[in-house]
Amino acid sequence: MANLKDIRDRIVSVKNTRKITEAMRLVAAAKVRRAQEQVLRSRPFADRLARVLENIQTRMRFEMADAPLLKTRDISSITLVAVTADRGLCGGYNSNIIKRTEIRYAELTNQGFNPDLVLIGRKAISYFQNRSSKYTIRATFTDLEQVPTSEDAEKITSEVLAEFLSESTDRVEVIYTKFINLVSCNPVVQTLLPLDPQGIAEADDEIFRLTTKDSQLTIEKGSAPANEQPPLPSDIVFEQSPEQLLNALLPLYLQNQLLRALQESAASELASRMTAMNNASDNAKELAKTLTLDYNKARQAAITQEILEVVGGSCV
Repeated sequence: MANLKDIRDRIVSVKNTRKITEAMRLVAAAKVRRAQEQVLRSRPFADRLARVLENIQTRMRFEMADAPLLKTRDISSITLVAVTADRGLCGGYNSNIIKRTEIRYAELTNQGFNPDLVLIGRKAISYFQNRSSKYTIRATFTDLEQVPTSEDAEKITSEVLAEFLSESTDRVEVIYTKFINLVSCNPVVQTLLPLDPQGIAEADDEIFRLTTKDSQLTIEKGSAPANEQPPLPSDIVFEQSPEQLLNALLPLYLQNQLLRALQESAASELASRMTAMNNASDNAKELAKTLTLDYNKARQAAITQEILEVVGGSCV
């Protein structure tokens, strides 16, 4: 039978751990709400940007525009942007992204392409740097805000956009965790650049592309929230040419798409941490109950043993 003091100390330790995990769960829950509010606040800007692009589309054909981000070219090098967290204690959030990145990297290598990595978050950086002989790392980013801001997205967009425009890479894909709800998150691979598909995307790739349907601009494939911004007046006059506006707005559009990916990743991380800490708190509660039962049994056994020794001594 275990020593009573050891069991008592372990009970105290488990209860203290439960207090910590419960506090972390509450903090994560509060930050999840902040992340959701951030996404809602950024949506009007994205909708307004879509309306401007829609108006430009009515003045010109995108496929005829002299825009580097719309040009198709032979694919040789592909950059994968993997978004993980700087911290752990969030269940399988980081490991799922790392695993998905490894799978996609292997797929592209087997298809004859030359992939490399842009890593966001200490967890991905630590993992792939320890395997630098197998993976090519182009750039790393850490210490982003808990709820990502446009400044965070701008730094990363500038890096990948410069590499794409200089033709150091021919395609950019972002691997992040799509936030579905508080108990469900899904790691996905989505094409960021170029804006037109080229036949090598995965089956579930939600390609960031500019298309038209029934004379209406569609910003991305798949189900997306309806654009709540009113259409721009048809008689609006642009001082610059449509091509100049397009070359100015497309980088901003890409930054907004990357910001959305970062925000969804942040919300997914916080939701995963909240779920993990909730499970840890429940496990600590059950373990404390089990240890308390073991302690009571050991204490009763010790008392019984002492009584037997007293009785045995009196009979001598």
